[in-house]
Amino acid sequence: MNTNRRDFDKEAANWDENPARVRLAADVARAIARQVPLTPDMDILDFGCGTGLVALNFAPLVKSVTGADSSLAMIEVMEAKAREQGLNNVHTRHLLPGGSLAGAYDLIVSSMAFHHIEQPAALLRQLFAALKMPGRLCVADLDSDGGEFHHDNTGVFHFGFERNALGDWFRQAGFSKITATTAAEVTRPGRTGAVRTFSVFLVCGEKNAG
Repeated sequence: MNTNRRDFDKEAANWDENPARVRLAADVARAIARQVPLTPDMDILDFGCGTGLVALNFAPLVKSVTGADSSLAMIEVMEAKAREQGLNNVHTRHLLPGGSLAGAYDLIVSSMAFHHIEQPAALLRQLFAALKMPGRLCVADLDSDGGEFHHDNTGVFHFGFERNALGDWFRQAGFSKITATTAAEVTRPGRTGAVRTFSVFLVCGEKNAG
């Protein structure tokens, strides 16, 4: 797999023009809402938020939404969308290499970002520490895809994940009550040109005193 860094800054301006990407984000947001009751007192962090396609769905329902991403251009698009929608409870964080995820969130979500993370088990420990007690983490990403989903695997460290393996990493990070469901399906030509259906899972875990 190609582990060179993908330049998301160059893609940010046109990111939302892909209808399949917008539809996938909406499906993931709905799947999260089915798993986690969203309440007006909640603070949510979206790790790898991109342009806010998932996170902005939650903003009208909760106390605050913070989008965190390594691409400053993606964050700027999210900020502009929040202003256009009149959302004053949306915040952003620019993630720098080696930077801290320190915070106190009721819910952390991440959609289609984990396959770009070289060491997801280590990230899960950081996300666990950034949650309140009690708190929840929901991660959506590709089921194992053999490297077919992306036409260019630049910046891809993992060709999807096995749900059981990710669940084990959740447990090792300290999470309990782990669930795994299918959040969405995407039918599209793969890297080799053949049309296939890719499934996107949602794995959720809880941080609690028990």
